[in-house]
Amino acid sequence: MASKPKNKMPTADRAKQFMPFAALKGLPEALAAKEKIVVPKIELSPEMAEELDRKMHLLKKGKMATVICFQQDEYIKITGLVARIDPTCRLLQIVNTKIAFDDILDVKTEGEYP
Repeated sequence: MASKPKNKMPTADRAKQFMPFAALKGLPEALAAKEKIVVPKIELSPEMAEELDRKMHLLKKGKMATVICFQQDEYIKITGLVARIDPTCRLLQIVNTKIAFDDILDVKTEGEYP
């Protein structure tokens, strides 16, 4: 006696059975967030602020610069051409990255590279 063929599963439902299954939804994102080390922002001393101001005045549009700045609870180093310096808005732009003057910790200009 031949058995009756089972109803065919629709193609869309067939694909679902091979999709990856996450038992704990959001766990990889939560672990990645936990791994990030939060760094407090450094307050510049008057001497450090004066030295940074001197270096900022050496920056010229179109010249190479490296900036260490505070972004999203960490310090990052950005190297590239200075695209814009706006003292009124207190903004420095390295290529496409805009940096507030208050977030800058240190600046190296083209002449300071070894």
